[in-house]
Amino acid sequence: MSEESAEHCCHPHKKNRFDPIMHGSLAVIAPVILLSFLNAPLPYIGPLADSLIQLFSTMWWGLALGLLTVGLMDKVPREYFTAVMGRGETARDILKATIAGVALDICNHGILMISAKLYDRGLSLAQIMAFLIASPWNSLTLTFVLISLIGLKWTLLFTVASMVIAFVSGLVYLRLVKNGVLPENPHTAAHDEDFKIWPDMKQRLASFRLSRAWVKDVVKAGWADGRMIVRWIVFGTLIAALMKTFIPADLFAYWLGPSLIGLFVTLVVATIIEVCSEGSAPIAAQIMNSAGAPGNGFAFLMAGVSTDYTEILVVKEFSQSWKVALSLPLVTVPQIIFLALLMNA
Repeated sequence: MSEESAEHCCHPHKKNRFDPIMHGSLAVIAPVILLSFLNAPLPYIGPLADSLIQLFSTMWWGLALGLLTVGLMDKVPREYFTAVMGRGETARDILKATIAGVALDICNHGILMISAKLYDRGLSLAQIMAFLIASPWNSLTLTFVLISLIGLKWTLLFTVASMVIAFVSGLVYLRLVKNGVLPENPHTAAHDEDFKIWPDMKQRLASFRLSRAWVKDVVKAGWADGRMIVRWIVFGTLIAALMKTFIPADLFAYWLGPSLIGLFVTLVVATIIEVCSEGSAPIAAQIMNSAGAPGNGFAFLMAGVSTDYTEILVVKEFSQSWKVALSLPLVTVPQIIFLALLMNA
């Protein structure tokens, strides 16, 4: 792929061009919040504005950290990623991506931008999907939150189960790409077996000088690469706020028992409600404790990335393939259902 086509692939929305997703969502969000501050006597404006503000206040740091990380990654040579993570052709490479996803302490909205950037830096599709599936709620921060909510045993079980799903899914994607069912990552470059990171890094660090221009370049690159993700997050936040405002919470709780129907309803709810990982942990704990359905709680956490429309749309955006995007729930949901039923049993 040429540099010109790669640039078009990664940044399909040019500067100053009207974006119906981003600008259309903001055209609804901004007036609602403004009318709420002005105490306008309109029905549902207050609750809707409160939901929007709550969601944005929960996820802003994850978005900011994701944009900064993406900007910094733009400064890292492509060869470094291949040298550390491998070519993405073996089970060991998939395991590395899974562990990296679990270890990274950032919410699901930030992880989407990092996944898109890793794809752009040449990691294989199998590694990207394993990384994305393992990441959203498996952060150090949320691990402690879950321990306090559901206990150490269930937290460890949830973490191991999510790693199993991510690893198995990576192996499935490895086979699907190898058999030509799904496309390879066009950004993957030829791997130089003789390339060594440390000598090259020492040389670069020796000549590095921190400057205002360098920082500005990082911020600019982070926004340029992360904008396509932010637009869907803004859209998803609007949908989530509308759902939270107009659908009673007790209606959800009634249908989320430890049965096959309850598990199915949980998956549907997790699909249509856009919840940041910080918000999904308490909800999952509530489902587990109140409905007596630990498997449903696990399914709610996992379905946040496996079936959520924002994640699917973002995967389509950076892979430029609906086949890749729609394969995410097809590959992961059967595994989630199987493990959730075992936990409920």
